[in-house]
Amino acid sequence: MTVRALFRAAVVDGATPPYNTLHLKVFYPAQLSGGDREQNLGIVSANADQAPFPVVILFNGINCGPELYQWLAIALVERGLVAVTFAWVAENLPGMVALTPGVDLKMLMPDRYGQGPTASALPALLNELERLNAAGVLAGLLDLDHIILGGHSAGGRVAIESASPAFFPQVRAAFAYGAHTAAVMQLGYPAGKILPLPDQLPLLLMGGTQDGVIANSSNRYGISWERATTPIERTFHEAIQGGRDDSYLLLLEGANHFSFVDPFNATTGRAFLDFSATQPNTDLRELMAEAIGLFVEAHGGLRECSEARETVVQRLTAPQPLIAHFERK
Repeated sequence: MTVRALFRAAVVDGATPPYNTLHLKVFYPAQLSGGDREQNLGIVSANADQAPFPVVILFNGINCGPELYQWLAIALVERGLVAVTFAWVAENLPGMVALTPGVDLKMLMPDRYGQGPTASALPALLNELERLNAAGVLAGLLDLDHIILGGHSAGGRVAIESASPAFFPQVRAAFAYGAHTAAVMQLGYPAGKILPLPDQLPLLLMGGTQDGVIANSSNRYGISWERATTPIERTFHEAIQGGRDDSYLLLLEGANHFSFVDPFNATTGRAFLDFSATQPNTDLRELMAEAIGLFVEAHGGLRECSEARETVVQRLTAPQPLIAHFERK
């Protein structure tokens, strides 16, 4: 399959310039034709035979560039999806300028949590997808009734906290790696509290047994985690009720916080807190891409059938050294 990408920019309403612009990279299945526009401008048509395309929006970790998730975007496009990464430099905290997934801090406060999305970039992203579906190489080819949210670290958190039909009816599922909903004490929460998720859509929560960033950040939550994966496990068990058999917990043996990125970049972010991975990151990412791809096929708009759901379970319950734990509820 030929995978191509195009770039867009979008303005976030309410954000203060110059920190109000998102830069999107939209990956899509393409069809080379050899035409003049392709030869002269590098504009390659989409492969319309596979349309309409459900769309996966990937939210980066704080100070993690969107290029670190290109490996996953390409893997998802190869399954017949469109994938979106984006960059947003913003001042989320006074005096702290960072590359952010867009965290709406006011919606994390005790008096407002759960009443709206925490992903402040999402409305602008959805609006830009509407424009892409109206004109250009993807015109009429996007299935904007089937949006899947996913992300890493803080980006994973805003993805799963914002996945509710009450907030965005077009969102159908969400996944996260290295993310949890433990409440930051500085915002006024008691120590060790796990905040609830909307729990209305399919979720895939993933984490690594060697996640040193989570393990070494427990002071924010007033507690020492028993394991690096404890807050992810608690999020799965306490933040969602389950009962629909469409919520999944996947813990990867030997994966650390940054096993989810490629290439690894130690110049920004908090990579210095991480533990060393004890399994090859290439193998871990291959499993992550497969798990996410199967999850999206089962719940995000490609197949959405009981057979696809059982494929997820069969694949992830099969004994293998890279899976430390898997469960569904």
